[in-house]
Amino acid sequence: MTTPESPTGVGQRPDADSPVRDTPDQENDFHDAWKPLTAGLVGSLLLMFGSVGIGWLAQSSALWRNPIFIWMRAEPAGIVISVACIAIGGMVLVRAWLRLGQRFTDWPPASGRIVKKAILMWSLPLMVTIPLFSRDVYAYIGQGRLMQANLNPYVNGISALSNWFNLGADKLWAEAPTPYGPVFLWIEQFVVTVSGGNPELSVFLFRVCSAFGVLLCVIYVPRLAVLHGVNPNRALWLSVANPLLLVNFLAAVHNDALMIGLAVAGLYYCATKRYIFGIVLITASIAIKPITVILLPFVALLWAGKKASWPRKFLYWGMTAALSLGIMALLGWINGFGFGWINGLSAPGSVWIWYAPVGALGLIVASLGSALGWDGWAITGHIWDAAKVLAVGIVVWLAFRGSYERIIRRMALAFAAVVLLSSMIQSWYVVWLIPLFAITGIRNDWQVKTLYFILSFFMIYSISDQLNVWPYLQQQDAWINLDSARLAAALIALGFAIYVVFVDRKTRKLFLRTEHTTLDVI
Repeated sequence: MTTPESPTGVGQRPDADSPVRDTPDQENDFHDAWKPLTAGLVGSLLLMFGSVGIGWLAQSSALWRNPIFIWMRAEPAGIVISVACIAIGGMVLVRAWLRLGQRFTDWPPASGRIVKKAILMWSLPLMVTIPLFSRDVYAYIGQGRLMQANLNPYVNGISALSNWFNLGADKLWAEAPTPYGPVFLWIEQFVVTVSGGNPELSVFLFRVCSAFGVLLCVIYVPRLAVLHGVNPNRALWLSVANPLLLVNFLAAVHNDALMIGLAVAGLYYCATKRYIFGIVLITASIAIKPITVILLPFVALLWAGKKASWPRKFLYWGMTAALSLGIMALLGWINGFGFGWINGLSAPGSVWIWYAPVGALGLIVASLGSALGWDGWAITGHIWDAAKVLAVGIVVWLAFRGSYERIIRRMALAFAAVVLLSSMIQSWYVVWLIPLFAITGIRNDWQVKTLYFILSFFMIYSISDQLNVWPYLQQQDAWINLDSARLAAALIALGFAIYVVFVDRKTRKLFLRTEHTTLDVI
């Protein structure tokens, strides 16, 4: 059988196309895979059930009149049960994912079918949960209504709508312009038009869009992995079956799913020399959320070719920019908003968060500066600006330096620099990076251990961060309120994580033993 040459310059291994036969031991592993598959399904079902009590509901939702929802949301016992279900369910899903990965040693073809089955089984309950860990989806509904009312979402916040508070969106969106691109504005308008503004149907339709993004990842992550000589089944498990991706893209209904799905699909077509179509897909990703503009300099290098001279590289950088910019200009002309999305990049939300390295540094400097009588936060602002400049510098440096064979890896590192040097890091920002690193290889040493710890940390944080506990349960003399619910969720999740890392004989070896194999290779 002829071994195809990888269009990215990374040749496949000589045995990449030869069938990998399943040994009797592997067949036993496949037979036992029902255990983590079932455990993950139980975890997803617990998340679904817990969302009834503390998931985000729009104030206008008819579900508020449902007796089950009333009890789960209005009675302290219902809140306690919901918190326990969310915390246990999320961590059970993490453990199931870890145990599924332990089932395979060399990830033969049959493992890919099992990973896809896991993605399907674990995703289905999340498709019908009340939104968890974020209520941005209700801001999507509001922006769709702005489009319906012929108001410019790049100028108007959702407070321009009457009764906007009943939409269920965070008040931070009240005056904030949308940070999303023109394609997503049309999706928002379409969803609101089809649903008639019904919040439950709107949420489900947005979830369908997110599920399409996940499906694109299922299709194209393995294909890109093969081009890099990386085992496609392990790459699929590391990235798309990852609970952090499923929870953020489906349970939280983030439009980042569609953004990343289109970006990964575009990368595949660029890597297989269908550059125009690939750049169009990546531009569509930018027209969902503009952050994926970071990919363009690197796909231009793929287009320029392996032995491109510097004049040729600059030519293709210009051609790629002109093609993408032209498409965005056309979209802006059609919707009449032009490049208004640039104004929307001052996205709502916290400016910093304590676990982001740059955010933590800023807090320390602000505190020390204020203690000395200076304007500490002004100094911190300059530090954050410097970090952004440094991030841009790293992206430029990675675009100019490095081998052709590692272009997509350089792209992943550039994306990581932008995320890590931000003062605000959300869990879904981390999810942007996982597919890019998975398709270019995550070694079974400190690299995959880092992913395990990052997954565990962000799952614990997400579980305890955003809980919809209503104000009438937050009286000072109440034994259950928002703070106590968050603390309980954090303690349950943290306790489960300690068990997985230090006590569980099956999983602790993943975190504590030192191993080095090449499980990421075909």
